[in-house]
Amino acid sequence: MSDRAGTQARPEDLIDVDEVLSAYYDREPVEPVVFGTSGHRGSSLDGAFNEGHIAAMTAAIVEYRRECGYDGDLYIGRDTHALSEPAQRTAIEVLAAAGVRIRIDARNGYTPTPAVSLAILRANGAGTEEGVRTEGPGLSDGIVITPSHNPPRDGGFKYNPPTGGPADSQATKKIAARANELMKDWHAIPRMPYEEARVARTTCTHDFLSAYVDDLENVIDMEAIRRAGVSIGADPMGGASVYYWGAIAERYGIDLTVVNPDVDPTWRFMSLDWDGKIRMDCSSPYAMAALRERMSGDAPFDIATGNDADADRHGIVTRDGGLMNPNHFLAVAIDYLYTHRDGWRTDAGIGKTLVSSALIDRVAAGLGRRLVEVPVGFKHFVPGLLDGSLGFGGEESAGASFLRKDGTVWTTDKDGLVMCLLAAEITAVTGKTPSQLHADLVATYSPSAYARIDAAASKEEKEKLGALSPSDVTATELAGETITDRLVTAPGNGEPIGGLKVTTENAWFAARPSGTEDVYKIYAESFKGADHLSQVQDEAKRVVSAALGGTTAS
Repeated sequence: MSDRAGTQARPEDLIDVDEVLSAYYDREPVEPVVFGTSGHRGSSLDGAFNEGHIAAMTAAIVEYRRECGYDGDLYIGRDTHALSEPAQRTAIEVLAAAGVRIRIDARNGYTPTPAVSLAILRANGAGTEEGVRTEGPGLSDGIVITPSHNPPRDGGFKYNPPTGGPADSQATKKIAARANELMKDWHAIPRMPYEEARVARTTCTHDFLSAYVDDLENVIDMEAIRRAGVSIGADPMGGASVYYWGAIAERYGIDLTVVNPDVDPTWRFMSLDWDGKIRMDCSSPYAMAALRERMSGDAPFDIATGNDADADRHGIVTRDGGLMNPNHFLAVAIDYLYTHRDGWRTDAGIGKTLVSSALIDRVAAGLGRRLVEVPVGFKHFVPGLLDGSLGFGGEESAGASFLRKDGTVWTTDKDGLVMCLLAAEITAVTGKTPSQLHADLVATYSPSAYARIDAAASKEEKEKLGALSPSDVTATELAGETITDRLVTAPGNGEPIGGLKVTTENAWFAARPSGTEDVYKIYAESFKGADHLSQVQDEAKRVVSAALGGTTAS
């Protein structure tokens, strides 16, 4: 924890934008292409996000979509990170040379991840009687250029297939492998000069903003928000939602103020995150310090909201409760939606990642709804959101999406804007803030303590953790309670969780290796209080250490 966490960024904390951009073009790729749960991320300064990476990834996507028969429009959007614009230029040059018909933003602006997802789904039949097509000619897909909430020095690049959501592991492994082959001689990848590519017959535009904003009334009760006069303070946090919030206010006549309309690739207006870095994490109390302060005392808004750089995550601040823990708001959102969406299927399940709060499990049981618990990664919710068998899918890291009011698909990628607007709808319809409704849920289902910590682990230990079997766990008790389950695959879809989850009647922990650091992450929760949670965390490290052969640090 940095002693400057939550304080205003200083000049010495800011990136040198020219240095970051120069490195993108001047430095050869050093690090390989690696697709995590949300695409490839890295910095040009580290040789991990350079021109060669983008040219190779784009060329690999061109080959992949041809193999799959995807010959419709490819929708491409970018966020406000400094590296996003040059990466988009490179991608356009490769796509134009390959004759791929692309759709870029008609306003030459920034595009939130959910707006790209919506465009893909609409192009492929969402909203029609036939529904979304995932096979056959004319299918569209997309590329989103964003490292999400990562620091300003980073860039990110991800592929969304015709399903509209993040590509599955099979696709990303194939694309990454081919990109790494192509990167060995990336200068040979065919490209069209950018000025020619921009006016090529295959380069078209799409009004992402209008298409998204005009459609919002089909997923959110905007009229209820307007009638109730709920006042909203929306902070784009310097990200891609910056022009969307003003357009939403104008289109629907709601009381919404964009509290910070500034876009600056250094993010000089941000407060520092827990580790002293600038990070646009709208679920972090440190990154959200300015908005939290604005909502203290005589708060000017009923609800204040934040979004990360590509607007796929949400942060909710209330007058009475401050910044909500993402798990708390997910539980409230689920309880509200499944009692206020009559157009949804009566058997529509509730999707959660296995590291999200077990309060959601209890809410689902109270609603009489099927709980679908999946590994980390929003891609696991895509099939259920597409066919309506899931009404909602959410992650503990403040990412979620849900169906339209009529029970058809909205987006299959995380949508921070609709989650923020849902907080306003909940307030308008129930007369209570989400914080008050969370207190009601706690009174019904009992309070819990939830936290995530890191523990040291070598590369070899992380690999072993990702390949454990239930029999590797010999412990029978956890923090004084009998162990009821040992999971290495998710019960919702049978997919590997890349780690281990151990449950008892009133507690659980999950351990997953970090993809970037020599640590593993321990998520844990107890319905018996903070002291019991600490005991669960301590014993979790011993359980994992024993399963790995007793070598990890405790």
